[in-house]
Parts: sequence; structure tokens; C-alpha cells
Amino acid sequence: MIRENIEKVRGNIAKACEKSGRKAEDVTLIAVSKTKPVSMLQEAYDCGCRDFGENKVQELVDKWEQMPKDIRWHMIGHLQRNKVKYIVDKAYLIHSVDSLRLAEEISKEAVKKHVTVSILVEINVAGEETKFGTGCDEACGLVEEIAKLPNLLIKGLMTIAPYVENPEENRQYFEKLRQIYVDIIHKNIDNVYMEQLSMGMTGDYEIAVAEGATYVRVGTGIFGERFYAGL
Repeated sequence: MIRENIEKVRGNIAKACEKSGRKAEDVTLIAVSKTKPVSMLQEAYDCGCRDFGENKVQELVDKWEQMPKDIRWHMIGHLQRNKVKYIVDKAYLIHSVDSLRLAEEISKEAVKKHVTVSILVEINVAGEETKFGTGCDEACGLVEEIAKLPNLLIKGLMTIAPYVENPEENRQYFEKLRQIYVDIIHKNIDNVYMEQLSMGMTGDYEIAVAEGATYVRVGTGIFGERFYAGL
């Protein structure tokens, strides 16, 4: 099932790229493996997946220890400051940096461990009260402040769009994130490398690709419905 699902998602990404005049290789599929056992991750790995996304620090650390070391681990869930020290040397990219205080903690731990950490700034484009992320109006100022911190590289932006029945409804949020991304590029801020737009999940990743996503985060579309037993 996992192999067929991955092939289907990759095919959909390729079609969405073709329609919007993009190259399929410009979009990276992140297999969102939260709550899934290592056996399922291994199956996805055997199908060529090398980018995996986790929501919880403990899960990322546990799986990092058990899985092949050429995997790129993406921290996509809300990150608490007291958990930062466990993943600064394990996460390939932290997508969910939503405050200066969190960025300062990541910077501090990165300096301690002599690593440079790549991050995305999370923006709550839809303004949902239940979601984390900085506001659209504060995004540029936050990027400018974070860019001053040592051992951090800002690689782009991330958003989590609302859950909707019709994915077209989320196009406006993906368009808005891309506009903020372009505005920040034009500011030429030191230590900011706007290369990545992390947006789009199982229900709307094709729309996100059409609007410029470079990372799409697909869980259910690859692994099926989530389950939480034993976690």
C-alpha cells in the first residue's frame, strides 16, 4: 500500500508541476511519519523516501537512532524551548520556528554543540487561533531579528493551512505565503537564504505545488490514517 501511495503522490506532484511550468525535482516530498512505527518508515525508505517529518521531539530522536543515517529529518511540529537541545544536531530542518525566543534557544544550543541549524519561519497565514506561527505583518521583522543570531540559517517559510473540504480554498493562503517570501527576498537580509516554501499537506499539496511549494508534507496520503496506540 505504501509503495502505491508514494507513487500516486509523486505522480500528482509531477502533474501539478507540469501544469504550473515547474520541474518535479524542485519539489521535495516529506513523508510525515508521526505516530507511525519504524517498520512503516522503513517501507517508505525502501521506496526511495529520504525526507521524513515528525511532530514530536521524542519520536524524532527515537527514530533517528533506529533508521538509516542518510535520512533528512524535518521537525514540523510545535517545538518547545526546553526540548530544543535534543534535536539541534539531528534535525536537517526545523520548519516551526515561530518566535524570537525559540530562535534564540536554538541558536544557543547550536553554538554549544558546534553545529549550524537550518530553520524555516512559521507563519500563521490564515490567522487561526488554534495554530502556531507568527502573523503575516510581523513575519519580516521576525526574520530580520532571527537573522542576527549565530549558528542559524533561515532557509525559508512554512505555513499550515486550514483543514478544508475543498483544497482550492487554501490557494489564497499559499499565494500569501509566497508573496511574503518574495518580499523578504527583495530585502536582501544578511544570513537569510530564501530557498524553501514548506506548505501543503495530504488534502491540498497539489494546490500548494501550483503556488510554489518546495516542500510538501504528506502523512495520511502515504501511510493512511494516523494511529496513536502505544505512543
